[in-house]
Amino acid sequence: MLFYEKPGCINNKRQKQLLREAGHEVMAKNLLTEHWEISHLLLFFKGHPVADWFNRSAPAVKSGELVPEHLDARQALELMLQNPLLIRRPLMQVGEHYHLGFDLASVQNWAGLGPSLQVSEQSLAADLETCPRLPEQHACR
Repeated sequence: MLFYEKPGCINNKRQKQLLREAGHEVMAKNLLTEHWEISHLLLFFKGHPVADWFNRSAPAVKSGELVPEHLDARQALELMLQNPLLIRRPLMQVGEHYHLGFDLASVQNWAGLGPSLQVSEQSLAADLETCPRLPEQHACR
């Protein structure tokens, strides 16, 4: 599994651990330094509204400077090519199958997290996407 992450992100570390515990071989790639093409990003975004493509912890989004709901696909993609920090993570790929974000139930259905992880109401409530750091700690952005 290719796993596009922001190195140092606490949640990406937890996500990779869950995948490995479920038996997946995870090859981490730096989402911020990857040379993105629009056609490649669109494979991950297919079926998702434009607003869902965005990292809600990115400073420009969190501050309200950038409102994903006000952008069309073209605008969003242009901004993301300029600033990959805006891309929701992780992006995951297994062969020709692509996935955006780490909602537990969605990942369980897409790739499987194995029998060791019981997807309960409590685990579904666990937020593995929003940066858990305080605003003054910028490592996850």
